[in-house]
Amino acid sequence: MPPIYIDFLNRLDIEELKITDDEILAAVEGGLLSQGRGETVIEPRMHLEPGVANGHFNVLRGAIKPPIDSAGVKIVGDFVDNYKLGFPSELAMLALFDPRTGAPKAILDAGGITDMRTGAVTAIGAKHLARKNSKILGHVGARGTAYWNVRLLDHLFDFDEIRVHSRRPESRDAFATRLSADLGKPVIATSDWQACVEGADIVVEASRLDQPTPMLKTAWIKQGALVVPYGTMSAVELSLTDIMSKMVVDDWGQCKGGKFGSLRAHVEAGKLSETTLHAELGQIVAGLKPGRQSEDETNLFWHRGLSLSDIALGHAMLEKSKRLGLGQRLRFA
Repeated sequence: MPPIYIDFLNRLDIEELKITDDEILAAVEGGLLSQGRGETVIEPRMHLEPGVANGHFNVLRGAIKPPIDSAGVKIVGDFVDNYKLGFPSELAMLALFDPRTGAPKAILDAGGITDMRTGAVTAIGAKHLARKNSKILGHVGARGTAYWNVRLLDHLFDFDEIRVHSRRPESRDAFATRLSADLGKPVIATSDWQACVEGADIVVEASRLDQPTPMLKTAWIKQGALVVPYGTMSAVELSLTDIMSKMVVDDWGQCKGGKFGSLRAHVEAGKLSETTLHAELGQIVAGLKPGRQSEDETNLFWHRGLSLSDIALGHAMLEKSKRLGLGQRLRFA
């Protein structure tokens, strides 16, 4: 058997890459384009609940044809109380494989990948579904993927006003301070959900609830807004889908089933179905379905998280690491 080698990028390597906002967005949008064109395979995510802590593992699986030409599996732990130990709420690993032989190609720390690709999918969804002149962002949630949501959305829209909220004052205040420094503009930390989201052009709900609780009220959403709810536990009212002109998801296969997800109750009630669904985001990126078509549309984008985005961004990071001479090469067999 010929030797098999694995490229390995740890968290320090990925930080050293200094991947840019545009590089992140281009990689993830490329993965969505492949999905829309039918050049991918994606399996609905699976969950593992160890039952010893307040959290679970997500297992995501997929494959993308050339030029990315990789199959991949990402395992990400989502543990709400990790902050008490000084850990991020999500720790993850991405493994890439040759889709023809099954030989392992690479292992990457995927905590940063998870955060970046989630923010990129949020931003790309807004690019196609929000008003082009959106100037107010209301973002609920301050941990995990939240930073990249705000950063990449602002990269595309250059907001006049950014509001953030989370349950703990110290968390939201620190989040606002960090964003303000990195974005070079004021970021407002609000004390409640209503002050954060009411009247915003783009509303992102990335909360960390222990159980479904309708914290985000439908009445606060203004006509013409885009709402992006994607918390593990639902924080929206059942009436939210009633006001929507278009409802878009990242992958209907994984949105229509499973235990978790912000619109799980809406699927079970028949409010979100094959009939009411407008499109998957990849279909819009590929030009097969329209995005926003008028200023009056109130749109919704629900994403569960795509293995394809992990694979596409992981591939881009590996290619850049080779150009820069970063990472390690390990003998596997």
